[in-house]
Amino acid sequence: MQGPLVGIRVLDLSRALAGPYCTLMLGDMGAEVIKVESPDGGDDSRAWAPPYIGQESAYFLSCNRNKKSITLNLRTDGAKKVLTDLIKVSDVVVENFRPGTMKKMGFPYETLKAINPKVIFASITGFGTKGPEAQKPGFDLIGQGMSGFMSFTGEVGGGPIKVGVAIADINSGMFLAYGIVAALYHRERTGEGQMVETSLFETMVAELTFQAGRYFATGVAPKPEGNRHPLIAPYESFACKDGHINIAAGNDNLFVKLCSAIGLKECEKDPRFQNNGLRVKNREALIPLIEARTGTYKLKDMQQILDDAGIPNGPIWSLDQTLTSEQIYALDMIKEVNHPSCGKIKVTGVPVKLSQTPGAVVLPPPTLGQHTQEVLTQVLGYSHEEVERLRKEGTI
Repeated sequence: MQGPLVGIRVLDLSRALAGPYCTLMLGDMGAEVIKVESPDGGDDSRAWAPPYIGQESAYFLSCNRNKKSITLNLRTDGAKKVLTDLIKVSDVVVENFRPGTMKKMGFPYETLKAINPKVIFASITGFGTKGPEAQKPGFDLIGQGMSGFMSFTGEVGGGPIKVGVAIADINSGMFLAYGIVAALYHRERTGEGQMVETSLFETMVAELTFQAGRYFATGVAPKPEGNRHPLIAPYESFACKDGHINIAAGNDNLFVKLCSAIGLKECEKDPRFQNNGLRVKNREALIPLIEARTGTYKLKDMQQILDDAGIPNGPIWSLDQTLTSEQIYALDMIKEVNHPSCGKIKVTGVPVKLSQTPGAVVLPPPTLGQHTQEVLTQVLGYSHEEVERLRKEGTI
């Protein structure tokens, strides 16, 4: 079985996280990803360390599997000739430079389209290509802050908090991959390439979902509410004797089951808690009653009680618990690959399972320029003498 994107070649000019996460997703599904890096250090994330595994940044290793790395000094004319040749034989070109950078390099979309009319040019920026913020450099922290996310994330009464992973970067990469696949489908039907764009800001705004809906309905900006859901109760974290448990009694039937399971039968008939709207309104009265019960149990015992009653729940695991759990291995979400300099390393698995054309972790994250010779000779048909000349000229 082969991944659904086998036969698609992606020319990856991106670095850091947003673009590389997009191309990781495409590579997982079988696309051939050729990652173009500067000879003097490569992708920014190669230097985002410690920690290292061997000589490689753990950060870089986490988001660059299933790719081939070549080095090109794009300040040279020779490298621009190589890049032009690569565009001719690629299906997709991905970049996440600041707006205008590709034009300064001599490769705006119009030029790419002239080189290869069927190419899909995919771009991630910080704030899009229009508006007063368009020229601002885009980093995840900035995107999270300006999207409003940090204003309602954190503890009640606390200051602004970002999410613990770079969700603006990662989800922008996901959106771009989604756009690329849609564009590939369009090209399959029409033969037409096109430009696909997204930005960190647009991604985060799209993910505001019900928080934006609350504001549109009330005109009031949401504030941090900790782990509680602002529109559902009880739907939050509760203390047990030896840890915390998340309980999600998301409808009236589950609330009745919860009351019965933990010995709060009196709450079933309490007029303050008869429906979700009332429970949200009277949350400050309800939550202490529940926590007074959960606090008398050990975490495992509380889990068993709730599981037996069919109430959605789960412990709050530390990352070491997550990454060593039976569940993560049952879903094949930890993979081991042999890296050319680090030896055997672990990476996370492919989260989307296709029954007929599943994705796979095939290639380890590449060392800098590992595949330059291979790509130039086997993909572009350059002779070994031409490659050596480019090396001597400082092109590669």
